[in-house]
Amino acid sequence: MTLNPFTSRQPYPSPAPSPPNGTNVSDMAGARSLVVLASSRAVVEGELTAATIVVDQGTGRITSIFHSILPASDFPPGTTYTDHSPYILLPGLVDAHVHLNEPGRTEWEGFHTGTRAAAFGGVTTVIDMPLNAIPPTTTVAGLREKVQAAEGKCWVDVGLYGGIVPGNASELRPLVDEGVRGFKGFLIDSGVPEFPAVSSTDIALAMAALADEPTMLMFHAEMIPPIAASVGDVVQWSLPPLVPIGPLNEYATFLASRPSSFETYAIAEILSLAHVAPNLPLHIVHLSAIEAIPLLQEAIANGVKITAETCFHYLSLAAESVKDGDTRHKCCPPIRTKSNQDGLWEELMHNAGCIKTVVSDHSPCTPNLKLLPSSISSTSTEHHVRNTDCATEGDKGDFFAAWGGVSSVGLGLSILWTEGEKRGISIEDVVRWCCKNTAEQVGLEGQKGDLAVGYDGDVAVFDDEGVFEVGEEAMLFRNKCSPYQGKMLKGVVRETWVRGQRVWERDGRGFGKEGPKGKLLLERRR
Repeated sequence: MTLNPFTSRQPYPSPAPSPPNGTNVSDMAGARSLVVLASSRAVVEGELTAATIVVDQGTGRITSIFHSILPASDFPPGTTYTDHSPYILLPGLVDAHVHLNEPGRTEWEGFHTGTRAAAFGGVTTVIDMPLNAIPPTTTVAGLREKVQAAEGKCWVDVGLYGGIVPGNASELRPLVDEGVRGFKGFLIDSGVPEFPAVSSTDIALAMAALADEPTMLMFHAEMIPPIAASVGDVVQWSLPPLVPIGPLNEYATFLASRPSSFETYAIAEILSLAHVAPNLPLHIVHLSAIEAIPLLQEAIANGVKITAETCFHYLSLAAESVKDGDTRHKCCPPIRTKSNQDGLWEELMHNAGCIKTVVSDHSPCTPNLKLLPSSISSTSTEHHVRNTDCATEGDKGDFFAAWGGVSSVGLGLSILWTEGEKRGISIEDVVRWCCKNTAEQVGLEGQKGDLAVGYDGDVAVFDDEGVFEVGEEAMLFRNKCSPYQGKMLKGVVRETWVRGQRVWERDGRGFGKEGPKGKLLLERRR
C-alpha cells in the first residue's frame, strides 16, 4: 500500500512481509536507481508507523511508502537498502532561522561549516537570515552576491530570506521574484550597522509593497516603550537598551535591561499596522516573553494572519542557571526565567496556540567577541572551552559588550528531545514543530517537512535513546563556543539523507568523500 498526499488518508495496516495485493516492487521500480530506508518506526504524515520508504535518486523524491518493513529481496539487485529498526525515520528538519554570515563575516560562520553542522543534527534544510552577511540580503544585488558565495558549499538545501531596512521598499518585489522565502526586519538595533532598524513608516511601506505577494513578513520584535508623554515616531527607531542597574557581568543586570515590555510593545506596534496588508502573513521570530502570547492570541482570534516561533534555547535554558560572566548565554531577546520557559512550553504544546515552530536562531561570532572571562574559559573540563577559543586576556564577562547570539545549529533536535521528554512530548510533536510547520512557514510544503510520496527524500535516522556529551566533535559550526558545551543530550542522529543522498553517517563514513550536494532553493514561492 502506498501513501499519496493527494488522496485521502488510509488506515495503517499491520506490518506485512511483502507488498499488499502481490505487488512486485522490482517490476514497479524498473531500472531506476533506488534508495530504500525501512524501520519499525517512522513518522509518516505526522503519525508513527512501521514504514519502508522508497526514494528515486534520479529525482531525489519519495516514490512509494509501504506501512510495513519490506525485505531487501523485494527490490531490484543493487538497490541501496537499510533496515534502521529500532531507530526512527524522521522527515529532515527544516531550520527556518539560521545566520550563516557569508559573504563578509565568514570568520563567524559560512555555508560550508554551518550546513555541515546542520546535517550532523538531522537538519536537511536551513533558511539563512538576511544579516549578518556583508552585504546584507536587502537588494537583488546583495542576494546574487550571497548566491555566488554559496555555490558548491552547502551540505544541505538552503533557502534565503530578504531583509527590510529603511529605504529598500522598491527592492522587495524583485527579491520575491528572485526566490527569497520571506523578509525580516528589526524594530530595535540589530547589532550590525549595515542592517538598521525600521520605523512604523518603513513597515507600512513594506507591507504595501508585499501585500499581494506570496511571501511572509517577519519581525525581530523588541522596542523600547515610550517614557514620555510626547515622543512621536522616535520610539520606533533603534535605541540602546535600558541603562544597566547592577554589575555588567551579572546576567540579572542584562535581563533587567531588556524586559518583556520590549517585546509586547513591539508586537502591539506590528499588530496596529496589520490592516495595511490584511492578507500578508506576519511572523514574530524568536518569541521569548510569555506576556506577548495574549496579544497574539487575540489578534489571531480577530483574523490577523500572524504566527510566532520560539527557539531551542528559550525552551531549555533559564536565567536562574546562567553564571556570572557566561556570555555564551547572551542573546536578544534574552533567555528569561524558568517560569517564563514553562509558559512557552505550555503555549507550544497547545496545538491551536500562536507558537507554531521551534528554530535554532543560530547566531555565531568569533569567540573573542563573546568576551568570556578566564574564570570560565580556564575550566575546560567542566565547560569544554579552550582559552584560545573563547577568551582573550583581560576579558571580564561583560554581558552588554559581548556579541548577542547562541550557537546551536545541528544540536536542536537533541536539545528539544532532552527537554521535551521531561514534559511528555512525542516524536510526532517534534516533527510538527521542526519539520512540517517550518516548511509551511517558508513555502516549502509539498516538498519538505514530511515523509510522503512526491516529497524530497530528506530523512533523519534518529536514535531516541542515544546520549552524547556536547564536546567539540558535536559542534561542527565554525566557532566552538556554545552554552551547550559540556551538557549531556539525549537523542542522536545516526544518518542524514538529502534528496536520496546520504550526507552524514555517525558510525562509519562520516561525511564521506563526495563533498557538499545541497542546493539553493531559489524558486519563487507559490
